[in-house]
Amino acid sequence: MQHLFNFKTLATITLLLGGVGLSASAQDQKVFQGMEHLFTLPKGYVVQYTAQPLTMDGNLRESAWQQAPWTSDFVDIEGAAKPLPTYQTRVKMLWNDSTLFIAATLQEPHIWAYQTHHDDIIYKDNDFEVFIDPDDNTHQYFEVEVNALNKIFDLFLPKPYRNHGDALISWDVAGLRSGVSINGTLNQPKDQDKSWTVEMAIPLKAVRMGFPFNAPTEGTLWRINFSRVEWDTRAANGNYVKQQDAAGKDLPEHNWVWSPQGVINMHYPERWGYLQFTRQAKAPAFELPTSELRRRYLWLVYYRQQQYREKNGRYAASLAELNIAPQVDVAGKSNQLALLATPEQFTATLAASGAATLRINNEGLVETVK
Repeated sequence: MQHLFNFKTLATITLLLGGVGLSASAQDQKVFQGMEHLFTLPKGYVVQYTAQPLTMDGNLRESAWQQAPWTSDFVDIEGAAKPLPTYQTRVKMLWNDSTLFIAATLQEPHIWAYQTHHDDIIYKDNDFEVFIDPDDNTHQYFEVEVNALNKIFDLFLPKPYRNHGDALISWDVAGLRSGVSINGTLNQPKDQDKSWTVEMAIPLKAVRMGFPFNAPTEGTLWRINFSRVEWDTRAANGNYVKQQDAAGKDLPEHNWVWSPQGVINMHYPERWGYLQFTRQAKAPAFELPTSELRRRYLWLVYYRQQQYREKNGRYAASLAELNIAPQVDVAGKSNQLALLATPEQFTATLAASGAATLRINNEGLVETVK
């Protein structure tokens, strides 16, 4: 998985073929052909409000936790193209006026962790990871990792690595509380364990950088995803060691996630799931806003522009060069795509009568045009 600086090129990513399309419509099958893995619908979770105090010990004994629904089980990061994970992972969430609460249970027959300091590279161990983009614009987002020792690696990304973003590792989640409970024994290869559970309280104000804090209201939508890194290990001299290939290199880690990315890279925030806030006692079913369906066409321009530049050394000057029609239908309404481009930069907009105009640039920043 790409975490800091080891990332795949967009050329490799955009050559992905096959998979399950976003919908069965003839338009979608044609428009997204060759990039279906990048246009499957992200998952959604409606997080319920609680006034109950919660103890961050990983035990989830409070009645509020008992009533909160679990997400679906994690799948491979690439989605349906890959086998289901060996072990179950699932998450549940709650919130109050100041805090987002996250709990995750990870089935695991061998629980181990050797990273012992804050801001160690925690994904060198088996870990659980949280990714949050409160603005849903793919920039200014946050990552928190935790291992079975409850050691934290937290960082801020001004923009994704693919757009030359540089992680701010010195950033910490101010006021973070977390706890881990282990159903088994830590770092004991001779026995079999069952699972470990993570519980964390993330202050809402902490996941803002340089912006005024606005508390969620009914229906507020964030982007969020969760990842589990799982290494293949063996026992040696009373410790767990990573299995290696014939050349002596560690075998690649498994990457299991809640909402599939479609590519082995968590730093595609547009592929994360949706978190919708509610105060209703009975949470409504999650429904994807039409504005999010419209964004898909901006991302189509973005992906094809990256692919075009990789091949031609410049961005395309027109939609025609990208084989994208300037008019698309979304939820029964006509939308007009427009592209302004130089060899080094571009901006694409999507306009429709009675709807906000949306815009994306060559760095993948998505905005509503005021």
